[in-house]
Parts: sequence; C-alpha cells; structure tokens
Amino acid sequence: MDNGQLLPWTVNKIMKATGGELLCGDKTQGFEKVCIDSRSIVPNDLFVAIVGEIHDGHAFISDVVEQGTRGLIVSSEKARDLPISAWQTRNIACVAVRDTTRALGDLAAFHRARTDVAVVAITGSNGKTTTRQMTAAVVARKFNTLSTTGNYNNQIGVPLTLLRLAPEHRWAVVELGSNSPGEIARLAQICSPDIGVITNVAPAHLEGLGSLDGVMREKGQLLDHLKAKGKAVLNTDDRRVSKIAARTKKDVLFFGLSEKAAIRATAVNEKASGISFSLDLPQESLTVELKAAGHFMVVNALAAAAVGHLLGLPAAEIKAGLETFEPAWGRMNILQTASGIHVIDDTYNANPDSMKAVITTLVSLRANNRSVFVAGDMLELGAQAESLHRQVGVRAATANINKLLVTGDYADAVAGGAKKAGMKSENIFTGSQEKILNTLKDSLKPGDWVLVKGSRGAHMETIVEGLKEWAGVNLSV
Repeated sequence: MDNGQLLPWTVNKIMKATGGELLCGDKTQGFEKVCIDSRSIVPNDLFVAIVGEIHDGHAFISDVVEQGTRGLIVSSEKARDLPISAWQTRNIACVAVRDTTRALGDLAAFHRARTDVAVVAITGSNGKTTTRQMTAAVVARKFNTLSTTGNYNNQIGVPLTLLRLAPEHRWAVVELGSNSPGEIARLAQICSPDIGVITNVAPAHLEGLGSLDGVMREKGQLLDHLKAKGKAVLNTDDRRVSKIAARTKKDVLFFGLSEKAAIRATAVNEKASGISFSLDLPQESLTVELKAAGHFMVVNALAAAAVGHLLGLPAAEIKAGLETFEPAWGRMNILQTASGIHVIDDTYNANPDSMKAVITTLVSLRANNRSVFVAGDMLELGAQAESLHRQVGVRAATANINKLLVTGDYADAVAGGAKKAGMKSENIFTGSQEKILNTLKDSLKPGDWVLVKGSRGAHMETIVEGLKEWAGVNLSV
C-alpha cells in the first residue's frame, strides 16, 4: 500500500539535502512532491531537470513553468542559460546543483532519513525482481509496505521509489541494480538498508563490471552500507555470495537448498501450474504452493521467507504471502493456446545463468512432449559475449531440446555451440524474428512446449505476441 499523504518539502530542506545554491525564490516556499516527468507534473511539484541518455530535463523547463510549477532543481552548468531574473519576478524557486541525478538521490536519502521506515534492499544477478515482489508480498502481511514498481532499480528509479514514502509506511522493499562499478554502493547509501539481500552472483553486465569477481565486489557493496545493526540475507548455495558472507561483520541469515541454510526448501515438486516445496524454518516446516514455474523460483521464495522470518512473521503468514505472488510480465509466464501449445514467456531479460536455468525448466515441464527453444541475444557481456552465447547452445543440446531457433548478433555462436555438442543441423534455425515466427507457425504441433527468452533489448516479446495472435485464444496456466 502507498496511498497516504506525502511529507512536504521546502526550499530550505531541498538545499539542506542537496547542498545546492539558491538562484532565486523564497527559502520558505513549499512543495508537495518531487517530479522528473514534465508530462505528469502539477503546480505544487518540485521539478528536477534530470540529464539522461536520451532526454535532458532542462529542455522541458519552460513547459513545466508554463504549467504552473514553482520549484526547480537545475544543473549549475546550465543555469547561465536560464531566465533566472524572470523567474524571480514570478516567485519561482530555483536551486542549482552540480549533478541533478545525484541531487535526486540526495533528496531521496534525506526523505528516507526523516521517515520512520525500515528498508529491505535486494540485489543479485538473477531473480532480484521476483525476490523483491515475493518479499513485499510477505512483509505486507504484517506491515504497511512500499515496494519498487516496474524496473525502478537504478539511480533514478530507486530515489523515485523512496520519495513515495509516506508516514503510514513501516517497511520499504527496494531493488538495486547495477551495470558499472559503484552503483550498488551509491544506491545503498541512498536507501540505508536495515536488511540487505543478495540472491546470487552470475555473469551479467560483464561489459561494465569486467568479470565475475567484479560482479561479486559490486553486489557485496550492499552489505558495506547496511545500518549499524543491519542484517544480511544471503544465498548459501552460491559460492561467491558465500565469499561475500565470509568478509562481512554483519549478522547473516542464510537461505538455500543445502543443509547449511537456516531457511531451507526440501521436497521440491515442479509442474506446469507452479511449484511446491516444504519451507523449513528453524522451528517449523510447512508446504508452500507457488503460482510460478521454475526451480529457481524456490530460491527466490526462500530469500523472501528469510526476510519474513527476521521480521518475526509466523510461518503461516510467510506461506500466505508467498502464495499470493504471481510472475510479472515476461518473467516465466506460461500460456496455453487453444490448440494445446504451451508458450513460456521469459522475455523480460536474460544472462547466461538465467538462460541455462530456464532450459532446465523447459525440459522438466515438457514431460514427453517436444521442446522448442527460441533464443535472442544476451546483452552487456563484453569480451566474453561470444563464448557465453556458445555455452547456451551447448546447454540446449545437452538438455536434449528438440528444436533450437536463434536470432540476433550472436545467433551463429549459439547455433555453433549446439552443433558442437551434438544437436543435428536440421533441428537448428537462425534468422530474423519474422522468419523464426513463420517457422514456428509452420512447424508447431499440439502438445509442444516453446520457451522464448532474450535480453530486454532483444525484444523477444515480439515473437510471443506473434504466437498469441496466430494461436488465437490463450490462457494462463
């Protein structure tokens, strides 16, 4: 929930939070909330002119002023080109800062500190969005909880989430992402977590982070910025997360499938409609039925359960929270067409480990039916991109996938890996998304299982939508 009254801002508080310089306006002037989108701003909002990769908020300042906005945060570098004297006569407050994106984070950190709210921060190479959703569902069983929406896990999204904190909130569950060194540290500084969760360390964003050890160092920065009495929730089955655990002085609660975990899963049973397991807590065990497929979903659920356990929730409430979870768009959504073809839509994102994990799920779910893997590019893998794509092809072949259809810049690498591992050439197809869709339409039969996956930038959802349109009525399993 988050529908309460936000705490007000004054120019004085804005300057205190950001260290900015007042160019014009009254220090006592007040605003209701912070906004970066000129399309949704209202007169009592404070507009922060973010300089992004595509758009520069400074280009829209005249629009927001005409819409009645009376508060602005701008870049000191661009201030000289702005009509400050005209704004002074119109009682518009303008604060100049060195970096407007950093200022947005500073505002969020200030706001987080002035609210009586505790924070769970979640990071990891795979599963952090699902883990965040599950954790929020668990925590909300007992506390009024604010959670990240969509993909708000970067230096703009995290501050915007925290700036929604209202007096009635008791916990916030936020997701921290990174594709270059130092981002997790900055985000953790902003949200000052009471609990830090690390799901895993895998080859993702290697272009920016350099290596798996670089990914490990980056994710580990979360624990360096926990509150003094903060606690860590860590995956004991991940070797590099265990290394992070060995280096921290914070109290650690381990989750996982091994006997070393305090929060553990046993008796895992995977099926098309979801996955069940025995949730083993320190003092109690009970069965959880998730409405999501994929063995890896269990590990995500264990992380959420560990947070619930730390917060003192009874096992029954943890179970109830987990069982309300439903996968977000493009994350292991299983559709069954009217003709009996199953489509696994996991198109939201991809990296090598998540690719291999969903191949395992595809093989498990298909039973005695045919399996078809439609793969797109995995992005931001740097110099290792070709070899990592080749490994995906190897995994598809060794898992006995019946058909492999690949598109993108690294299609030949995936296909080459599959051929080298023994998949017959006639079962491999490379080409454009349009050609792949046409091939699927010509070859799919009732009972087939089709997995579609690739990085966000590969836009593999186009193939899923094409299949849905072609197949007619589709139902979520």
